Formats: sequence, structure tokens, C-alpha cells
Amino acid sequence: MVRRGLYPSHPSITSWRRRKSPQTINLTGGDLPVCENVPEYSNNYYVQTISVHTPYPRLTQTEEADVCVIGAGLAGLTAALTLARAGKRVVLLEAEKVAWGASGRNGGVVSPGYSTSFAKIAKRAGLDGAKQLHLLSMEGVDIVRKNIASLDIQDANPIDGTLKVSRYENSAEAKENIQWLEKTFNYRLEYKSKEEIRSLLASDKYMNGVLNPHAFHFHPLNYALGLAKELERLGGKVFEDSRALKISKAGATRHIKTAQGTVKAPEVLVTCGGYTDDLVPRLARSYIPISTYMVVTERAKDLIGTAIKSSSSIGDTRRSSDYYRLVDDGERILWGGMITTKQAEPTRLGALLKQRMVDTYPQLADIRIERSWSGKMAYAKHLMPQIGKLDDGLWYCMSFGGHGMNTTAIGGTVIAEAILGQSNRYTLFSPFGLEWNGSVAGTAAVQLTYWYYQLCDFLQERKSQRLH
Repeated sequence: MVRRGLYPSHPSITSWRRRKSPQTINLTGGDLPVCENVPEYSNNYYVQTISVHTPYPRLTQTEEADVCVIGAGLAGLTAALTLARAGKRVVLLEAEKVAWGASGRNGGVVSPGYSTSFAKIAKRAGLDGAKQLHLLSMEGVDIVRKNIASLDIQDANPIDGTLKVSRYENSAEAKENIQWLEKTFNYRLEYKSKEEIRSLLASDKYMNGVLNPHAFHFHPLNYALGLAKELERLGGKVFEDSRALKISKAGATRHIKTAQGTVKAPEVLVTCGGYTDDLVPRLARSYIPISTYMVVTERAKDLIGTAIKSSSSIGDTRRSSDYYRLVDDGERILWGGMITTKQAEPTRLGALLKQRMVDTYPQLADIRIERSWSGKMAYAKHLMPQIGKLDDGLWYCMSFGGHGMNTTAIGGTVIAEAILGQSNRYTLFSPFGLEWNGSVAGTAAVQLTYWYYQLCDFLQERKSQRLH
């Protein structure tokens, strides 16, 4: 469902950490000790490997702008940069640090599509609308790639190729989908047989796969910092540790209050994710925060090479999927999986993901898990981004859970175009509005659905393995 050299002593990294020191989890073989109180952000692999970065100041004065963007995740950064490129005065407020939420903690996979299926999108948006939305998702991939190249964000380290593998026999369905994508969008993927997949991934779990050579994976936090740097170069102002506490209106101008300052702007764009608070209650009631989990292994290139021989990112087709890729030139594995609506992360986080890894690759039983972290994504009930306008001058762009690396890029772009009066492409998302999240009952329903999907995945895989 989720499609997504260390410098620990560098002062710019130290300034990003919470007071509690990150813990290293050493898990070997069957010895899987309890992993408790892992700081969900500072233990993040990406934070430990960012390029040189100077933190942005806290807002302590009154600023005037054409647009105030609230939330410095990838959607907010993309929108702010698009606005600044058009000559607008932009102030970007972030409650924590740039890309502190899901934008800086994810699997780093940039590929087209959304978290729900084309068929379900077409039921709401119509066939033509669904096609246009898919084209936007493809454009989102291109936006990220072009930004990396034009801004020379070398530390984003893009690597071509994503590989979707199946743990049950679905070769006919996979080939049919490949043909449909090529015919409908002139988009070519490559089918991989069981033999081909197992030459790349030494696991008896996988039955076939589909390679997307046009998609890629990268370091999302370095990319986000690159966007923020360019925004500042163009005259935009970025403020960290500056939570927006209240939005009020005086005539045609909105006042956005923080603890120590104020931004005055006629246009406000809210681009918060899984950590959205009650600043705009209607937005807070429209999404469900879903936690997902990631680990990174120790450096063990030779051992890892016995299991994973592909530089592509890998994700499986299960609704309860694993997603992983090699980092640090193949010396480590970055592995993600599991989702939950619980707010507290499991005490055995590293152990749980290690077990999923070893279930797929028994030969990795002796590899150590070095870091574990979690993060919250924002999901709407319809599993699509929520992009639109509440009233004159108050816009929103959020709920990118599960497929955010491309959709934050296109979402931030189309909402900025709307603010600039350049296009109304954002209305393509209007069939997917601000539905009530169902409160506690809605959250419980999501968790029960996930458990049901896990059971379905297990039964489907077991049946396929028995037959093949």
C-alpha cells in the first residue's frame, strides 16, 4: 500500500536532533531484543546523511508576502518554489524542520501513479479525468527529475529503475497492464519472468516482476533541502520552528500568527501532512494519519550481494507490501513496510522489520539493523491527494500518503499555477474532496481493513506457492 558516508558529528546535523541521543539497534540471527524509545525523527537514516546544511531561523518579526505557505514538506516546497519563480514574494513556515515529516523519512521512490487504482479513480473522475490525472502523475516524476538536474542537487543521488515484484502468480495480469500502459500513455515497462527476477533477487518468494526504467529512487531529504536553498536564492523566506497557530482575516489580507511573529499575505496555502494540527479544523477532519516504519542495515556489501543484485528499488504487489532498496553504493539496505493507525510505534520495530526481511531473504539472517524510525503519512478515505480552495485566498494541498514523491511535485505545481492564475489543472482533483475521516471509528475501520488485506495477501501467496 505504501509506494514508497555518515556524518554524525557535523554541527548542522546535530542541530536537527532532539535532545535524546539516537540509539543503535543490533539485531543478529534469532536474537531480536526489544527496541524501545527510538526517536522517530533523529534516528532517520536521511538525517544522518544530509549534505552540509544551515538551519533556517525562527520567525520573530512581522513579514509581508504575496503568499504564505504553511508546511515545508515537498508539496509546500514545490509550490513555494513555483510561486517564487513567477516573481511572487513567498514566506514558507515550518513547525519543525524542512521536510521533517513524511517528505524526509520515506522510501525515496519516484514513480507515476497514485495510492489507489486507475479503476477507482475513473469511477469518480470518469475515464478521461482518470487519464488526465495519470498524466499529471507522470509529469510529477519529470518535475522531480528536472529539479535535480537544473538545480544540480547531486546529493539527491537519483538512481534509475523501480521493480514491482509479485509473491503470487499474476503474470497474465502484469502483461495485460504493461500493454495497456503502452497503448494508453505510450509508457513502456518491462516484464520479468520468475527466472529473470530470481537472477536479480535471490528469493524463492517472487513469481514475476515489472521493471519501470523511467522511474527512479533518490535521497528525498537532500532533494528537499535543495529546493529550499533555491527558494531562498530567489528571495523566498523560509522559517523553521515556526508553527502557525492562527489564521485570521483583515479585509483582503490574512494574518498568520506564530509564537513570536506574524505573516501578512492575501493568499495562504496549507500543505501539511500526517502531522497536521487543528489550525484549519476542516482539513484536520479530512485525513487519517497512518504510521509506517523503516530500518537501515549495517554496512555489509558482500552479504547483501548474495541476496539483492539489482540497483532498482523494489516493492511487492501485496496490499501489505514491503519496499526496499540499496543505499550507500550497495553497502546497506533501506527497508520499509507495515502500516498502522496507532500513534505509538511498536517497541520491537527493528525486530519486526528484520523478520519481514529475513522471511524474504533467509541468507540475511545475520545482518544487523543499525537504525529504525517511523513517520506519519496523511491518507484521505478515497486515497487520493486533496487539492483545492476553501475560500478566497485560502488553499490546501495535502494527503499524499503512499505515493508522495511524484504527487507532491505535481500537486504543489498545479496549486501554485492556480494561485498565479495560470491554469485550473488543480480542479482535476475536485472529485476527491475533503471527506470526513470518520474520527475514531474511521481510524479503527482503516486498521481493520489493513489487517484484512494482510490475511488476503497471506492466503493468496500461500495458494500460489502451493500451485507453483
